[in-house]
Amino acid sequence: MQDRARTTRRILLESAAHLFVERGYTGTSINDISDHSGKTSGAIYFHYSSKERLALAVVSEQFATWPQLVAPYAAPGVPPLEKLVALSFGVARALSEDVVARAGARLWSERRAIAAVVPTPFGAWALAVTRLLAQARTRGELAVGVVPSAAAVSLVGAFFGLCTLTDEMPGRRDWGARLDEWWLLVLRSLQADPDAGALLARARARAHGGDTASAPAREDRREAARSLPGKAERVR
Repeated sequence: MQDRARTTRRILLESAAHLFVERGYTGTSINDISDHSGKTSGAIYFHYSSKERLALAVVSEQFATWPQLVAPYAAPGVPPLEKLVALSFGVARALSEDVVARAGARLWSERRAIAAVVPTPFGAWALAVTRLLAQARTRGELAVGVVPSAAAVSLVGAFFGLCTLTDEMPGRRDWGARLDEWWLLVLRSLQADPDAGALLARARARAHGGDTASAPAREDRREAARSLPGKAERVR
């Protein structure tokens, strides 16, 4: 794809994302996206063919960032529960601050209004969390009676619910404070020897350290992650 066309597609995608966040899918029209982006409606139809296709492109772009979020927490030697908590802060930050991630989440919640099949990330996230919990169990760090696959489904559902509803909850507390409270509650049930405060502090420090790689290095890593096989073993 030529640079000019790639730039136009990016402008259209980000403009659509802003409007989907502010107005929702049904409240956003092609003309609205045209006005916001400064591009003609013809350009929108040329690059995306319909509002549905543009919405799907926003969701797909959101999913493309997940490997980039996961990579900083994939280093060996980091306890799996600490990886899990640190990763949750990275995902929550993206869902709070990145307009494409926020738009993707809203579009998924409004998927029944979209005349296309909107993909979901939750199965992949549940599998990733299952693996981390299974690793914690192998290391003797998971509480007796916790079944990784079942716990993962509950954790993923609760986590994304928390991220989605934080702004609507009484008190108007920021997502970081809400997530702290949630993990302090959850870790007491997950850890074999509960020490939620210490683990949370380490995970937060790791998450705040962030990804210090340069932008080209991050893009190279994302491309490498995309090339990995999508199939993996099932863990119970």
